[in-house]
Amino acid sequence: MTTEVKIPTLPESVADAVIVTWHKQPGENVREGDKLVDIETDKVVLEVPAPASGVLGDIIEGEGSTVLAGQVIGHIGVAEAKPETPAMAKAASKTAATSAPLSPAVRKLVAEHELDPAHIPASGRDGRLLKEDVLRFLDQHLNADADADAEIEALLAETPAAAPARPAPEKPVAAKAEQPAVAAASAAPAVVGGRPERRVPMTRLRARIAERLLEAQHNAAILTTFNEVNMQPVMDLRARYKDAFEKRHGVRLGFMSFFVKAAVEALKRFPEVNASIDGNDIVYHGYFDVGVAVSSPRGLVVPILRDADGMSLADIERTIVDFAKKAEAGTLSLDELTGGTFSVSNGGVFGSLLSTPIINPPQSAILGMHRTQDRPVAENGQVVIRPMMYLALSYDHRIVDGREAVRFLVTIKEQIEDPARLLLGV
Repeated sequence: MTTEVKIPTLPESVADAVIVTWHKQPGENVREGDKLVDIETDKVVLEVPAPASGVLGDIIEGEGSTVLAGQVIGHIGVAEAKPETPAMAKAASKTAATSAPLSPAVRKLVAEHELDPAHIPASGRDGRLLKEDVLRFLDQHLNADADADAEIEALLAETPAAAPARPAPEKPVAAKAEQPAVAAASAAPAVVGGRPERRVPMTRLRARIAERLLEAQHNAAILTTFNEVNMQPVMDLRARYKDAFEKRHGVRLGFMSFFVKAAVEALKRFPEVNASIDGNDIVYHGYFDVGVAVSSPRGLVVPILRDADGMSLADIERTIVDFAKKAEAGTLSLDELTGGTFSVSNGGVFGSLLSTPIINPPQSAILGMHRTQDRPVAENGQVVIRPMMYLALSYDHRIVDGREAVRFLVTIKEQIEDPARLLLGV
């Protein structure tokens, strides 16, 4: 008797997924609940647990295969596996130390720098190579003297990406067979017109981002209105209470929570900005689910602050920190990435002074924050220096008129320049 290994149910907005890594091979023992296989959707990487204990039988769909919800990708024999002898445990430990699967973040790093994972000391459990191990390796070797550089070049020459520089082996290289995902990601460079190029498949997340951005530009009448805000009041408030805030709530007080609260207040006053178009209907949402753009190794993701109107500044900051950690580890759930009635993007953390953010369909608007920079401004007939930030609101002109868009952005400006308004709701 065998148990089928199936792809779990995917959300309606996700059509299919790609198998990234099988953590077990046919003939290996598995326990119910063990991480068996990783699959990647256009939103997130999901871990599929073993549905039963036993021995992994056949693998129907290998790494790189596109699969659908409910599809059978393998089988597990439910017979109890034989207990491991000390010799078997030692051998399994040694094997794990050399062939432990790589996380998406680690695969991206070794592919970008064309490294051989086998040459990088691993500190993770069961010999797993961690992102910190790769960064430490790069820091120790890529910044060393000429002798160390020569050594690194020798190591890089042994990676699959550099294989064309040597005579092709008659048989597959064992190290390459152990890391199929890395080999696929780090395609061999080609020489075009005497200059090297490297072609790699677009990740599903990047492909989905491209699809949605084109969808927004083709299907929405996007306009952008701008304003600027004096950040001094919020900066003074933050400087005064940041230590007490962190001691009380266990999280740092940032600027994003102020802008989320200000955006929620503006959304309450201008409900069309919190609405969306569905065919010939306008859907006015009676809740405020604010998406916050977060950078991840796989690209930009937008997890959702559910019912942001009921969250305190501490709740918002704590949740954003949690989102950032999950994005870095690739563990954001589909529920955390699905939905949203409005989005906030902070390009200022990367140094952006001004931009025109693109709407995340089917939402009708997105707020863009930017870098805070000291600039001369006029106050009461005098020129003074203030920390100023440009704000941008991109909106769908099919549902939001220019007057409402401008007033919406002015409302956010007023809330930020006088933070007491956030408490008093005025």
